[in-house]
Order: sequence, then structure tokens, then C-alpha cells
Amino acid sequence: MIRLGSKRHQRIGLGSNRLTDTPENRAFLAAAVEAGVDFIDTAHLYTSGESERTIGAALAPFPAQLTVATKGAYARGTGPEDLRAHLDESLERLRTDRIELYYVHRFHPDSSVESMVSVLAEARDAGKIEHAGVSQVSVEQLELARTVMPIAAVQNEYSLGERDDEVLELCAEHGILFVPFFPLRGGDRRAIAEIAGAHGATPHQVKLAWLLKRSPVMLPIPGTLSIEHLRENLGALELELDDEEFERLR
Repeated sequence: MIRLGSKRHQRIGLGSNRLTDTPENRAFLAAAVEAGVDFIDTAHLYTSGESERTIGAALAPFPAQLTVATKGAYARGTGPEDLRAHLDESLERLRTDRIELYYVHRFHPDSSVESMVSVLAEARDAGKIEHAGVSQVSVEQLELARTVMPIAAVQNEYSLGERDDEVLELCAEHGILFVPFFPLRGGDRRAIAEIAGAHGATPHQVKLAWLLKRSPVMLPIPGTLSIEHLRENLGALELELDDEEFERLR
């Protein structure tokens, strides 16, 4: 389990960047929560807003154990006012008065890190969000963000094939949740297959288990629209790699 504020979560969540509003996908979300998913990641821009709308329609009011995290201000040129507007639209789409975890999706030179994170500080003080996060950031950007308010989560790309260990280590040092997107990319296929075979596991489970062993602050969010694939991903929680297997993959 992993902690976000006062809540404890399973260490594998669900990404929803391909989620559209269909009866099948609403049913999938309900089944995902029933299967044990308690952390769902979305964003203002995903599927032109349909991802958030589907989550709101299928799951609101959200169960107490469920955290729905979302993000705003992705495109170059989006500034503080755009971020405020995106947050209000996300609240409406998700059918909630408060978002548990809200990220600045991207920082661009057009607006300072401090000015963007200040919007999240205002939103927290207004009761619109509980925790603030930042996405695809450098160490320098994360440190600047932390001068404005506490940062509860960082969402950066991280996998066997793409790693920024400096940001991860800073998160571990300060107890900041690290939420890797594209967690299933890369890796030595032969080594992964051999380790999977030795454990009676799947390659995806091995990749996720490696991430979980890599750092105690790690919470991967593999995306899927299949309940079978989701259960496969959650099965990685039961897979423990030994040190030799971990180093071989590393």
C-alpha cells in the first residue's frame, strides 16, 4: 500500500487516456473499482474531455476509498487563467465539488512555474482540490513548485526503457508520490520473458513488479479498457522479484 495524505492506496492504478463515454466503458470503470482499483488517472484533454465525463457519469459520487486524479494546462501557451478554467471544467465533468489530486499537466516558458502552482494553492484554499501535483517536470521545476505549496505527487514518464532517476530520488527523499506514465515501455525482452516464465507471470506483470521494487513511492498507472488486462496488471502486486532479477532488468 502507498499513502496520499490520509488515504492508503494499492500501488497500481488505472490510466484513462483512451476512455470514451460508452455504456461498455462505464461498466468497465465500475468493474475496475470492484476489482480493487482505488486510483484512477485522467486529464482535462484526454479524449477531448470524454475521459473525465465518463468517470463522472460512471462513478460519481466517488467511493470514499477511490482517488480520481486529473490534470490541466497541457498545450503550449496555456497560462494561469487557462488552468483555472480547466479546473472548473474538470469539476463539472467529474460531477464533484472537490478533486483529490490535481496536476499542472505541463509547464512552458510562457508562464512561470510559480504562477501556475499558485493557481493550485488558490484552489486548495477554496476547497476545490485536496492535493497538488506536477507532471513531466525536471528537478529544478519540482523544487520551484515546492516553494509555492506542498507537492503531493509527480507524474513523469518512467519505465524500463525511459528513466529520470534524479526526479524519482528527490520524490523518495521527500515522500512525494511518483506516478509513472507509459510504465510498460522498453526493457530487455529476453530477460523479461525468462523472468516471467520462472514466476508463471506475464511480461507486463514483470515490468510493473520491477517498478514497484524500484522505489517505495512508485504508483504506476497502466492504461487499459479491458477488465482482463486490468486484473493482469493488478496481479503484479503479488509478484516479488529478487535482487538478481531486479538488477538483470535494470
